Amino acid sequence: MVFFLVRVLFQKQGKFKSQHIHDSEAMKERGIHCVMDQDREMRQKSPFAVEERV
Repeated sequence: MVFFLVRVLFQKQGKFKSQHIHDSEAMKERGIHCVMDQDREMRQKSPFAVEERV
């Protein structure tokens, strides 16, 4: 807790880097997306999550 407190006190303007996957350059380079982005991409391809067989 002490180290966290020190970081909070000395961090510029009290802001931290984003911890979201879509904001990480390393994840972007590997082509890894967050589950929300993957779901959105799949829904654009097909309105159904699972292909229906007739």
